[in-house]
Parts: sequence; C-alpha cells; structure tokens
Amino acid sequence: MQKLTTQQLQLKANDIRQDIIEMLLEAKSGHSAGPLGMADVFATLYFNILRHDPENPGWVDRDKLVLSCGHICPVFYATLAEAGYFPKEELKTLRKLGTRLHGHPHNLALPGIENSSGPLGQGLSQAVGMALASRMDRTTGRIYAICSDGEQDEGQVWEALMFAGKNRLHNLTVILDRNNIQIDGYTEDVMPLEPLKDKYEAFNFHVIEVDGHNYQQIIDACNEAKAIYEKPTMIIAHTIPGKGVGFMEYDYKWHGTPPNKEQGLKALNDLRTLRGMIQGEHQ
Repeated sequence: MQKLTTQQLQLKANDIRQDIIEMLLEAKSGHSAGPLGMADVFATLYFNILRHDPENPGWVDRDKLVLSCGHICPVFYATLAEAGYFPKEELKTLRKLGTRLHGHPHNLALPGIENSSGPLGQGLSQAVGMALASRMDRTTGRIYAICSDGEQDEGQVWEALMFAGKNRLHNLTVILDRNNIQIDGYTEDVMPLEPLKDKYEAFNFHVIEVDGHNYQQIIDACNEAKAIYEKPTMIIAHTIPGKGVGFMEYDYKWHGTPPNKEQGLKALNDLRTLRGMIQGEHQ
C-alpha cells in the first residue's frame, strides 16, 4: 500500500473520526474517547507503517496488529474499512445482532483482525506469543500491540513484559495509549502508573515517548523500533481522549459513553470544520 504523507494522514484520521461518531450514533452504545484519541496512531500505522495487504490478509510475512484494549474497536473497524478490508457501509452495523463488528473484536469475524479481545490485559501476552512464534518460524513480519494505560493495572501485563524482555523480542513493538483516563476516572487517581518509562526500561524495553497526534513522531518512533535488535520497543503515545471533538476532549466520562443525536451532530460538525481547516492549510 502506498504510504501517505503527513498531510494526507491528517485527512485520513479525520475521516476515521467521522466514521467513529457515525458508528456510535447508529449503535447507541460503545466507547467514544479512546477511539477518537487513537485515530492518528491507527491512520499512521495502516497508511504509512504496516506491511499488510487487504487483498491477501493471510499473507505469511505481513505485520500483525494486536489490539489488547478491545473497547476502542470503533477506530480499528473504521481504519480497516478505510484500508479496504471490508465495505465502509458495514460500519453502521456496529454492535447490532448478527454483525461482524462486535463490541470487542473477534478474530474469526473479519479479515485483518489478528486476535480476539475483551478481557483487558491479555493482548500483550497474545502479541508476545506471536512475536516468539514469528522468530521460531523465521517470518519477517513485525508484531505491533496496542495497549491502554488503564490495562497496566493488570498483573498479566507485567508478566508479558518480563517474558518479552527476557527473550529479547526485537520484532515486537508495543504502543501504549497514554490518555490518562479509564472508566472510573483519571489513571493517576485510580491507580498511579508513573514513572512508566522507568518501569518499562527496567523490564528491558527500549522506550520512546511521542505525541500521539504528531504523525512524524509516530513514524520516526516506529522506524527507530525496527533498528533496535537487542530488545523489544515500547512507544508511549501521549494522546488526548476525545481528540477532535471539543466537548469530549480530556473528559474521562466519555470513556465508555456514546453521543446522543444532538451531541453526535455537534461532534460531526466539529470534525467537518476541522477537515476544512486542514484542507485550507495545504492548498
């Protein structure tokens, strides 16, 4: 797939955010803040970083993306549809009876889904297993794991980090969505996590911190990870929950809440205005 420029990525991420709002409006349930906050990361991964082929999703040497925090799946589904894995019209079936777009991803339901997720804290273990298997099979694809900061409250995460560090799984890149919120409040109030960078380094990870809305920083970090051969890489992506929709930004109450019709229309208006501004900047 042809790599998009940073300007094109801005527009792609905006399209993904609009799809997220429309999906949530139709479903009348689901998570808002995390999917909106991670749209820039997902757009960058699928349209600049990952080696993947929607026409051949089972390609043995593809890069694999493991979504551990399955509740942000609206951004995953919207990105996969943008990339051509299934028709965009199907996005409106999110969480409906008989849909392939479950409330948490199921790896047998849709092409491009590498793991089933739901119970938090398990995706990193799945990714570590894939990275070890890839090394044993001598395939060339990298494993990318997307985790939430709230998941770091789970002990299984740290067991997986310990195993990955001990086995020097340099083909593993973990991207942590550091948006500082979880369903019950702000992470540092619920269960303080800092200093995260020091903790990951103690578990033998190469750690990079980036602005999760800066496309070039995300690209540079992913490329740097490919050059690290002695250990796995952790990219701490600092993101704004609800990014792009003013009344949702930074508010943990939008973690697991969808917009109502009035809120959804306002959100879409915000995003369409933002798209016009992006286009105006690059004309």
